[in-house]
Amino acid sequence: MTAVIAAVLFGLALIFQLANVSLSIITPTVLVTAGLLCVALHYAGVGKTVHVRSYRRRR
Repeated sequence: MTAVIAAVLFGLALIFQLANVSLSIITPTVLVTAGLLCVALHYAGVGKTVHVRSYRRRR
């Protein structure tokens, strides 16, 4: 999940950079930094889905 968020942030950073758009706080540099943080969290294992095994009784 965090890898998808990182990809979106990198895409927004690219669009902002190409269009020379810069809001008051949100700049391409901030978006890239946030994307790198999400990638680091993804590699650390944060946001992974938890697989729960269900045991069925056999009759």
